[in-house]
Amino acid sequence: MGLTMFLLGLLYVAFAAALVVLLKSVVLIVVILGGLLFAQYWYSDRIALAALKGHIVTAEQYPQLHAIVDRLCALADMPKPKVAVAELDVPNAFATGRNADHAVVCVTTGILGLLDEKELEGVIAHELTHVAHRDVAVITIASFLGVVAGLMMRFTLYSQAFGRRQDQNTAMILMAVMVVSIAVYAISFLLIRALSRYRELAADRDGAILTGQPSELASALVKLTDSAARIPSRDLRSVQAFNAFFISPVGSLAGLFSTHPKLERRLDQLAKLSEQMGRPL
Repeated sequence: MGLTMFLLGLLYVAFAAALVVLLKSVVLIVVILGGLLFAQYWYSDRIALAALKGHIVTAEQYPQLHAIVDRLCALADMPKPKVAVAELDVPNAFATGRNADHAVVCVTTGILGLLDEKELEGVIAHELTHVAHRDVAVITIASFLGVVAGLMMRFTLYSQAFGRRQDQNTAMILMAVMVVSIAVYAISFLLIRALSRYRELAADRDGAILTGQPSELASALVKLTDSAARIPSRDLRSVQAFNAFFISPVGSLAGLFSTHPKLERRLDQLAKLSEQMGRPL
C-alpha cells in the first residue's frame, strides 16, 4: 500500500507540473483541483447514499442492525457511525464518510434477507474497519486526480470538437493536455485498483479479528458472490460504478482491473487467520 501511494503521489505531482507548464496558470489549477477535492471529500457520504437510494435508519426501525453496530463499536472503541439501509435487491454493504465522526455504514435490503446475524456481523465489522482505517478518505484523495484527468480529457475533446476555430499553438496545447490526461487516467486507474485490493484484504483481516470469527465473514463472502450470479444483469449494471465501495464486487473486472481481490485469496487469508486463532474454517 505504501509503494502504491508513493507511485500515485509521484504521478499526480507530474500531472500537476504538466498542467502548469501547458496551461501556464498555477492559480487556476489550484482553484480547480482544490474545489473538486473539497467537494469529493466533504460530500462523499451524501453522494454515495443518494446514488444508491440509501437512507439513515433508527434503532426502532432496524433494532438488530443497530445492535450489531453498537456491539462492534464498543469492541473497537470507536464512535458509532450513522446506520443506513439502501432499498436494493443486490445484497451488499459499504461504508462512506470523511472520518469516523462523519461516517455512514450502509447495508442493502438484499443483504439483510440473505445473511444470518453472525454473517452480517462479519460484514459490518469489515465496513467498520474501513471507517477506522479512513479508507474512504484515502481512496477519495487517491482517486480524485484520476477523476480530474478524466474531466480534462472530456473538456479537451469537447473543446476540439465544438469550439471555435483555434490557432495552431492552442490546438497543440489542447492535444498535449489530452495526451497527458489520458496517460494519468490510465495509470491511476490501475494503481487505485491495486490500492483498493490491498485495503479490502486489510479490512477482511482486521474485521475478522474484531469479531473473532473469520469463518462467518468467509461464509458471508461466499454467499454474496454466489448470489450475484442470480441477480438480473440490469440490476447489477445499475450499481457497478460503486464496486470500490462494496464489500463484494458485482460483475467486477478481473485481475489488474478489479477493485477487489479474488474470492479465493480472501478465503485463503481468512482460513490462515482462523488457524492462528485455533478456529479452523
